[in-house]
Amino acid sequence: MTDGMTQHSPHTDTGVTCTETVGTEPLGTEAPGYLAYADRVWTGEDTLMAHFEGSYAGEGLVRVGERTGFFPAFANVAVFDTGPEGLVMVDSGEARTADRLYAAVSAFGGSGREVRTVVHTHGHIDHVFGVGPFDAAARARGTATPEVVAHEAVAARFDRYTATAGYNSWINRRQFGVPGIEWPTDYRYPDTTYRDRLTLRRGELTFELHHARGETDDATYVWVPELKTLCTGDLFIWNAPNAGNPQKAQRYPEDWARALRAMSALGAEVLLPGHGVPTRGAGRVATALDDCAGLLESLCTQTRELMNAGLRLDEVIHRVQAPAGLLDKPYLHPAYDEPEFVVRNLWRLWGGWYDQNPAHLKPAPERALAAELADAAGGAPVLARRALRLLAGDEQRLAAHLAETAALAAPEDREVARIRAKVYAARAAAEPSTMARGIFSWAAAESAAVAEGTDVATELTRTEEGRRRAAGAISVGVVDEDACSCGGGSEGGSEGEAGGAGRDGGTVR
Repeated sequence: MTDGMTQHSPHTDTGVTCTETVGTEPLGTEAPGYLAYADRVWTGEDTLMAHFEGSYAGEGLVRVGERTGFFPAFANVAVFDTGPEGLVMVDSGEARTADRLYAAVSAFGGSGREVRTVVHTHGHIDHVFGVGPFDAAARARGTATPEVVAHEAVAARFDRYTATAGYNSWINRRQFGVPGIEWPTDYRYPDTTYRDRLTLRRGELTFELHHARGETDDATYVWVPELKTLCTGDLFIWNAPNAGNPQKAQRYPEDWARALRAMSALGAEVLLPGHGVPTRGAGRVATALDDCAGLLESLCTQTRELMNAGLRLDEVIHRVQAPAGLLDKPYLHPAYDEPEFVVRNLWRLWGGWYDQNPAHLKPAPERALAAELADAAGGAPVLARRALRLLAGDEQRLAAHLAETAALAAPEDREVARIRAKVYAARAAAEPSTMARGIFSWAAAESAAVAEGTDVATELTRTEEGRRRAAGAISVGVVDEDACSCGGGSEGGSEGEAGGAGRDGGTVR
């Protein structure tokens, strides 16, 4: 289907057998094998929908290699049997799957195989909220709780999350259409932290922890050399890298690309991602990591060149283009984040918040400017109706500008509100990424509430799909099973993180 894919048959390049699960309810009797399914996702013959819907979760762990169990959920967990020193978990998932994870891991370990160490690849809440049952069980036994190991910046992230819980609640409600999201303020802090690298020897296995800035400043990837297995955390997520999220903290695309190249050089034969399905076979692993790095490197190079040429941000974001073909790869669909947002994030990282438009340096209040523009046009309804004509002509971006200006100038005008709702609903329907779709859907609901005399929650839940999302159906991306192999419904969420099963949504990251 794409370069580096068709040369690998589903089983001959992996060195790993397709044993199903080692839990109490083995998979494979009622559904195709998970690892065979993962191979089909790689080749583009299947989508990630089944993974995110929990079709392969069962009651146990999928065995993906010697000593290795895999908990396939929205946010994945890897479990390693070290022999005499018990189990090591990489990540612990989110709150909703915590009890199920505990049961699955307990069955995997068997008698005397307790979880002794948990490595968190970063501090997003869909990756760190599954330790509780293991702590509780240890206390009940009168033994030490698992040692939680993470990068030193994870604690600072938890502090920030607590201090900005209100803000994080609002942006994640908007991003995922879930009015009831409340950001958590109680976190399980790491017991052991490191700065650059840390090697843990546990029983018969070695765990090499490497710090990398990417989606977060606290990211860790874990290399287990004896098993040639790589746990990437969210440095690889079976989507275009989440390097531009418009409502979240700074991302680091250039550092991220370097980390991907470093991981590729390890020669891993098994890649266990933070989200999505495992990748098996050295050729496939290297291809996926190198393609992901190449995408980020190209965006960085193009953005830097245009900034160096003195262009405004407006010109830069409309000139930079992803390399041909990369976004078509099954593991690089822009279903959550998208390149345009990555460019904006690079501008913020390298150039600050000023976009080179002098009028934006010390602007008038938006409502005052909107009132002047509406007056010059003959009134807010005139602007709004012009927005409708632009929308009909497939000029969605321009239509949104005019509809937004009209609504700012006349916030209580029901005709204007109906038009703004129609414009943003159309924009949401046309967007491929969770981030854009969520923001536009929330804007449509705001105006629909003005027009109908209701509230945002009512408007968000008028459809079955909206009710499912509002109940916590958060996932990565939108899935059109006829068109792509990007994300789907889930039982988790991230950087915030809630979960459920649904067609669209996104990690709360």
